[in-house]
Order: sequence, then C-alpha cells, then structure tokens
Amino acid sequence: VIWTGFKPVTHSLEGCCSIQLSYQTILGGKFTFYWLNAQKKLKNQHKEVIYTCLNTISMRLIFKTVLFFAFLLPGLDLPAQSLLPTPVNINNAYLKNTRSVSGLPGKNYWQNSADYALNIQIDPATRAISGKAQIEYVNNSTDTLKELVFKLYPNIFKKGSPRLMKINDADASDGLIIESININGTAIPVSALLIDGTNMMVRITPLTPKKTISIVIQYKYTLNKNSHIRTGQVDDGAFFIAYFFPRIAVYDDIDGWNKFPYLGTQEFYNDFCTFKLNITAPSDYMVWATGDLQNCAAVYTEKYCNRIRKAETGDEIFFIIDSSDLANVSITNKSNATNTWQFVAKNVTDMAFAISNHYVWQSSSVEVDHQTKRRTRVDAVFNPIHKDYFFVAEDARKTVAAMSDVFPKWPFPYAHETVFDGLDQMEYPMMVNDNPVENRAESIELTDHEIFHTMFPFYMGTNETKYGWMDEGWATIGEWIISPIIDSTIKDEYGIQPTAQTAGTEVDLPVTTLTTQLNGISMFINSYPKPAFGYLFVKDYLGDELFFKALHFYIKNWNGKHPMPNDFFYAMNKGSGKNLNWFWEKWFFGGGILDHAITSVKNNKITITNNGTKPLPIDLKITFADGSTEHQHKSIGVWEKGNTTVVLSTTSGKKITKAELDGFYFPDSNKSNNVWVIK
Repeated sequence: VIWTGFKPVTHSLEGCCSIQLSYQTILGGKFTFYWLNAQKKLKNQHKEVIYTCLNTISMRLIFKTVLFFAFLLPGLDLPAQSLLPTPVNINNAYLKNTRSVSGLPGKNYWQNSADYALNIQIDPATRAISGKAQIEYVNNSTDTLKELVFKLYPNIFKKGSPRLMKINDADASDGLIIESININGTAIPVSALLIDGTNMMVRITPLTPKKTISIVIQYKYTLNKNSHIRTGQVDDGAFFIAYFFPRIAVYDDIDGWNKFPYLGTQEFYNDFCTFKLNITAPSDYMVWATGDLQNCAAVYTEKYCNRIRKAETGDEIFFIIDSSDLANVSITNKSNATNTWQFVAKNVTDMAFAISNHYVWQSSSVEVDHQTKRRTRVDAVFNPIHKDYFFVAEDARKTVAAMSDVFPKWPFPYAHETVFDGLDQMEYPMMVNDNPVENRAESIELTDHEIFHTMFPFYMGTNETKYGWMDEGWATIGEWIISPIIDSTIKDEYGIQPTAQTAGTEVDLPVTTLTTQLNGISMFINSYPKPAFGYLFVKDYLGDELFFKALHFYIKNWNGKHPMPNDFFYAMNKGSGKNLNWFWEKWFFGGGILDHAITSVKNNKITITNNGTKPLPIDLKITFADGSTEHQHKSIGVWEKGNTTVVLSTTSGKKITKAELDGFYFPDSNKSNNVWVIK
C-alpha cells in the first residue's frame, strides 16, 4: 500500500475536522474515503456516530487500512468488526442521535402520539358507518410540521384508487367521505383537502415542536360486503370493522411522514395512541372491541356482566353466551332502539371492533404475569355452525399462556384477546379476525399465529409497511414453537419447502428488501419463513437462556416505540453480549444458495461442506452396521469463522453405513447431496 496524501474536506461533524485519505494498492486499485481526524480529541459520544459514518463506505476496506495506518490514529477505540449495512436515511438518524448502534434508542429519540375520541354509528341493514373523530395530536419531533397526513384506509375500495388486491365491482364505492374538518377551531374547506388514494394531506398553520393541534372530522362511508380485505360484512348479522376512522399517519425520524399508500398487500404502521371509542348499534347486536368495555351495565343485562367478570377471574372455559341465550331477548339492553358501547384503550397502535346478533361467546382467562397475578381474558366469538370454532377458545388460551411462559416468555400485555369468526386471517390489538377452517392443525396454527402478532407489531410498534418480516417472521416462529405445545402431533412445515425451492433464484431477495418493493412469492418468503429461520437459528446458537436475555433486552427497550431493522439487530447483539453481525449480514442482508452437503465419510469422520452462501444448522443422523443410530446437532456457530467445511466424528467404534442430514427446519435447496451411503 502506498500513502498518497490527505487534504481537508469542507464538512465537519460536531466540531471534529475530517480529512480525506487517498491511497492506492500495488495492484493499481484506487480508493477514496473519509476519516475523522483522530489527532483531535474526540468525545465519547461522538465515537458511536463515527462508527456509523464509517459504515456508509467500505467497512472492510477501512479496517484493513486502519491496521496499516494505526500509528496515525492514536486514542481511537475501534469496534471488533464492521457495522451492518446502513442506508443513508437510517444513518442520518444516528447522526441526530435518535437511533443508536448500542441497541438502545438514541438519547434524542422521539415519536409523536395522539388521543382519539371516536363516536361511531353503524347501520347493519345498509352497512352505513358514520363517525366523528376528535383528535389531539402532539408533535414531539424536532421539526416544524407544515402539513398533516391522514390515512383513509377505507379508500382502498374507492373507485379509481390504486390497489394490488382485486375487489368485487359491487364494493367499489365513494370511499371515506369527509363531511367537515375543523383544525384548532377553524373550519377547513373540504375542497382544500388533497386526497390521493388512502392518503389525505392537509396544510396547517406550522406546528412547532412540543405543540399540540386539535382536529375534529365528521365523515361517513359504506362498509364492504363482497370483498373482505381484513374488514367488512361477514354474514347478514355479523361484521368485523377495522380501519374505520381517519388517523394521522406516522411522522418519524427516518422518513418523516409515512406516505406509502395502502394497496391491500403491505400492512400497517401506526403511532401509539389513546382511544376512547363509542359505538352505537341496534340494541339486538353485541359488540366486541380493542380496549376495555366501560359501561357493561348499560348495554348488557346483569346476568351477562356477571358472566364476563367470572371469565376474567377463572380458568374455566365456558359460554358467556350460547345458543340458548341467543333465544333469550334479555342479553342486551332493549329499552332503546340502539345501545352505545364505550371502550377505552391506552398506548395501542390501532382500534378494531366487531358486532353480531347471532354469535355465541366462549371465554376464560389465564394468569399471564405470575408476579402480579394479572390475568388476560381470552374469547372465541363465533357462528355455532362452524364446528372448528368450538376449540378456538381453548387453543387461544393455550397460546396466551405459552406466549407468557414459553415463547417469547413475556407476560401477555393486554387485558383480553378476542378471536372473532370472520372472513380473513388478520390481527389487531386485542382482536383477531379469523375465518373458520376444517383442518384441526390448520385451526391451531392460524389461531396462535394471529395472536402472536400481539407482540409484533403491536407491543413493539414495528413498521409493517416497510418491514413485514419484523412482524410476520416472529408470528411464524411463534406458530412453529407454540402449535406443538397445543397439539404434540403437529409438525408445522409452514414455509420450509418454499424457502428451499426459491433460495438462490431470481425471486430470492434479501430479507431486508422493503416490503413495498415485493410481491408474490418474494413477499411471502421474505416476510414469513426466511426471517423465522433467522430467529430460530439464533435461538439455537445462543441457547434459550442467552437468547431470551437478548430478546427481552430488545422488548424492554423498544416496547411502545418504533424499532427499525438495525435497532433489532444491535439490541440482540447488546442483550446477548455477542456480535452477531456475521450472521445478520449473511441471512438478512444477502441472498444466495442454501446447500449443505456430506462430502466425505472416512475413518468415523464425516465432512460437511457448505456449498451455499448462508449458514444452516447441522442435524446429522449416523447409521451403523448393526442398525443402531446416532444423532448429532450443531448450531450455525460452526460456520462463524467463515469456514466452509465442518468435520464431525463418532467415538462409537462401529462401522458407519450411512450418514444423512435430516433436520426438520432445514431449508436445503439440494437434497441430493445430503446422504452418504457406504456399501
């Protein structure tokens, strides 16, 4: 390497001058990069920013050069290995100290929030929904906001709106109609609103940091009937209603306003808010919703309020409302034509509700926090003609218990979890909209998958729109682990073969590819099984004790916030005390082939070669001449040093007749080289 000089550059970082170093190798390759002048005395808090800046160039190249020029850089502590790839907008958050490579939120982290008071009227006969939304929005950011961006999710059914999911022509509507909008006491002409698909932009008097703005919106829309995209009419007397109000979009430290349109495929990204929800429905309808029911005595007769309280305090699974109760006219308050149901939910990202005049309600509760003795009520609300649903309350209860005690081994955070018999497979805070299925195993897997979403994205506030894998991947590994707890005969193969079949093909994109850029099989693989494998392999590598220590560090520090991918990776590093970047980079940031092969069996030694680009765990079954077998398991840690071969041996002294790689969660693309037979 030949030193070719340096010169000052024009920009600086918090008073630290930069210099530009150019050098060229003897092979003639020429590179230019920026380096902070280490001759200057650096404050400790700047080092983290420096490391992040380095990541925007070639980290490996820099550290090789640093070793050569170490004498020029006194007093600078360097990390053991390079940081993960960091996009510019994420890097900017590090520079502003809103994010941190330590795994913790930056010292300047902020997020906006709002209080919603929602008054909703629904007419089941016409599917007409009308509402009034009163919103107090707090600008906790460091920016002055000159506009507000709202999400009008019902506009996915609006004529002319872009969408990536088909709808029935009969459901094409006028979308969510804004009848009036008032901001800080001033009426805004509806004609001044800029509505583009599911986004609505409203110009405002600049809202400075730490200030609050008040919005009142009157609106209406017609609920869809024939195209059930996560919400809509289920049958003549049952409705699952989500995305039913104008909400202020997320404004964050990464992208500013979240202006990604809702197209039906990518999911959601919402702020943590407080909701007060009043739902007015005909008096023969019952209502279930996110949040706690505030006025049981006003809407139910005393008998059913007592049953609800019983369910909230005991382990017994029983019917709060069964078929015989439905024949009884005294379930709800019939003194008026309508009842208004009042719910409150605090620090949640979304609100959903469901109504029915003919569903039964099975319920129980489970102790989720053994220190405080706090319990969660678990419900199954369903049409009794769907026989599979008679098991859902029990499966849901076991799921909530397993989440609290086994995986992720964190007390279930909400007061209730209600699974509603709908026409989709979709999750909400405290609510699930699940279609009936005939297969018992499928019913269990669907139930635990959707309930597992309680932790991701709701408790953790991830951005599903951009990073679907940060919630669907967790729900997938949750399904893999919890389903056999509910039924030991289940071997959940969800996504294993599709991952193996697509690895290394054109549709095999990095997991960290934005979900907004994916569709079809690429979206499925990247959102569900591939990240789930990554989580599973790290759990195996760390062992349960260290894995849960790391995962709980992540949960504890990012609950109620908006973690991005690198926040998760660095939190797991910090929580475990191990630098897992070697694995994160290979599994989440890269594509490539998945191919482990047995390449030699000699003298009781078995050589396993990684012909691919990603590490997989090893599950080796050795068969001996006498018919006996031996099983050996090695985690992904055997590939940590970058080696491509691993030699395993047996001390049995018996003659080997066959060696095979036979792991269940083993998405190997080439099975032909997984077996070695000795004749």
